[in-house]
Amino acid sequence: MNKNILKNKKCLITGATGGIGKEVAKLLYSNGCHIFLTSRNQKNLEKLKTELKNVKNNKNQVSYEPGDLTKTEDINRIIKKVRNFFKEIDILVNCAGIFFIEPLSTSKLKDFENCLKISVIAPFIFSKEFSQEMTKKKWGRIINIGSSSSYNGFKNGSIYCSAKHSILGLSRALQHELKEKNVRVLCISPGSTQTNMGKLSTDQDFNTFLNPKEVAEYIIFSMLFDKEMIIDESRLNRMRLK
Repeated sequence: MNKNILKNKKCLITGATGGIGKEVAKLLYSNGCHIFLTSRNQKNLEKLKTELKNVKNNKNQVSYEPGDLTKTEDINRIIKKVRNFFKEIDILVNCAGIFFIEPLSTSKLKDFENCLKISVIAPFIFSKEFSQEMTKKKWGRIINIGSSSSYNGFKNGSIYCSAKHSILGLSRALQHELKEKNVRVLCISPGSTQTNMGKLSTDQDFNTFLNPKEVAEYIIFSMLFDKEMIIDESRLNRMRLK
């Protein structure tokens, strides 16, 4: 494990102002990374950028571009902005997500499509785009945020579980495809987490949910291995269930 391996790496984080994405951004920045942030809300992105830039003794670069990952034109604009600012990306963290709890009988096809666009299609596009330089340099990290729902189903969860199963499948395939070029694709799948999205699970005890900061710490930890071992797939479970 190389604790200095992240220094001066260029990182793109989607869903950067969400509970997990924000903590990942903070930790990557504190580990010496240059950061490009994206999410839907420009005001929250500006706030996070200011928070990062106020860290003492850290002059690393931070930029952002808002966008809706259900729209291909927004994804292309984000890619263009990243290319203009960094040219290339060393670490991609696909953290954006959307949560639906809806019976099959009343589920809307549009919601299903949007969930897949954000959770699977956008990560596919970003991975395809930015893995090009990673494979040339023979170093890179692609981190896809899955869920306990990547492995399990739950009542009224057909939309969300389908998307999270899909990101796990994509991660497994990309890991096998890119590992020969020393590009590591990791799928980290937390259980219910104390975020705004987590508050939508009203049938569970929010106090037992995972701490997003601890989830982020594990994500960063998983990036540090650079020899024979890889943590390519992890399930982060809760100690207590209520």
